[in-house]
Amino acid sequence: MSQQLTTHKRVLHDGFRALAEAAPADLLSHLENLYHPDAEWRGSHPINELQGTQAILEHVWQPLKAAFPDLERRDDIVVAGVFEGADMVASVGHLTGTFVAPWLDIPPTGKTISIRYGEVNKMQGDRIVQTTMLLDVLDVIRQSGYWPLPPSMGLETRWLAPFTGDGVRLDHTDPEQGAQSMAFMREMQEILGQYNQPHHNTREGLMEMPQKDYWHERFMWYGPSGIGTTRGIQGFVDQHQLPFRIAFPNRTGAHHYIRIGDGPYSVTGGWPGSVKALHTGGNFLGTSPTGRQVQMRVMDFYLEHEGKLRENWVPIDILDLLMQMDIDILARMRLQHPVK
Repeated sequence: MSQQLTTHKRVLHDGFRALAEAAPADLLSHLENLYHPDAEWRGSHPINELQGTQAILEHVWQPLKAAFPDLERRDDIVVAGVFEGADMVASVGHLTGTFVAPWLDIPPTGKTISIRYGEVNKMQGDRIVQTTMLLDVLDVIRQSGYWPLPPSMGLETRWLAPFTGDGVRLDHTDPEQGAQSMAFMREMQEILGQYNQPHHNTREGLMEMPQKDYWHERFMWYGPSGIGTTRGIQGFVDQHQLPFRIAFPNRTGAHHYIRIGDGPYSVTGGWPGSVKALHTGGNFLGTSPTGRQVQMRVMDFYLEHEGKLRENWVPIDILDLLMQMDIDILARMRLQHPVK
């Protein structure tokens, strides 16, 4: 790994921590230290797409600091690599603080809240020119005591940090190991894509398909709120993969804006979607088939351990996906707690 990538990881790790803890009057100066003036920010519904540091200030960081004045950022994973000629830095973690004022119309609790995020930053020189940040808004709704969906099939819990304890990789790492990690992950993703016919969408079919050769027997799959966390191939199939494939039987991959390896970690992500699909099956998040074409804003962070994929953190913009299926989660929440 180049010294420049190592520097990017350290600068962004420290810079975003300082930004989260900054006083409101200092937010813009911190943003200007990190971002190109015309940088693009894109992220979870209802924030979506922004242009320039002033818009990022007004729509992302000022609302966060107003709602969580003691906000802090806790990275669990920080990795970097080069994709299509650009330096990329990717992170998973939680923004944590005391919820004292509404955020995105979600009512405050006066208690501690953790907002999980997956984030990818594209660098140009020493500045960020593009951020993609998937904040788990639905999980904040859940923590606030409102639940506008049927019960999740997986476990609703805070995501665990990597089993190996080495997710924040601020030092130089072996580029060959990173390349091998990415290649192994891509093999698995291609296997999933090849087994995409309806006759594979049974419990027995998914349990026996070649994906079992890639997943560790104790692997953890960390899904967004609405799906939840699963363990092992059986938990993954029963609590996420089978319901998902029944609902979206004909899926295609979309364009990746990141595909990197860093030591035993690898990352992919797509915008406006990593996955395109027709919603022709029922009961995904309690929905009936809509027949609609949808795109899914998804990131995948993987940890390879003992020759297998041990953990997979999967930020997904569930609110945006459901909006495409004509389900407005924020509107449902407002019915439970009208905005005053």
